[in-house]
Amino acid sequence: MGAEVRQQWVGSRTKMTGRHLIQKKRGVIDLVSAGGVVYRVGGAGVEVVICGRTTPPTWGLPKGTPNQGETREETAHREVNEETGLEIKIEQYIGGIEYWFSRPNDGMRCHKKVLYYLMSPIGGDVSLHDHEFDFVQWVSVDDAVRMLTYQNEVGIIEDALYLVSKVPKEPRSH
Repeated sequence: MGAEVRQQWVGSRTKMTGRHLIQKKRGVIDLVSAGGVVYRVGGAGVEVVICGRTTPPTWGLPKGTPNQGETREETAHREVNEETGLEIKIEQYIGGIEYWFSRPNDGMRCHKKVLYYLMSPIGGDVSLHDHEFDFVQWVSVDDAVRMLTYQNEVGIIEDALYLVSKVPKEPRSH
């Protein structure tokens, strides 16, 4: 089975023992990834980071698969940093999405769960993103909702916006 493991990713401190979290059962492969919604609040309201590709044309949230020994938070932190070029701070767990797909190389049916965290930028720049995406940019929440390719990620943005509205505001100095 190589780098693939037969382990459930349970709890935030469970360590991974292979490149991907994978569990085979009845002809189905279960996969888990982690990512985030990076936000900032400015004069124009809340903005979030989305990542785009030209081929195929897609816009999505940053996410990726765990490395050996990573917790889900560590995976989310690393993947968002690599894919966006931003240094980030994880604030809290947002929720997860699930979807099905067939692998193109062998037609194997896959069930994937992606866990998302609310994150704020503490440094870096989107111009420093890795090669995985053609574009990484800050957009308004309304634009993100309109641009995202997958509706389940729109739901994550909406949940993140709700959580942002609950984040205590820092007092302004006079």
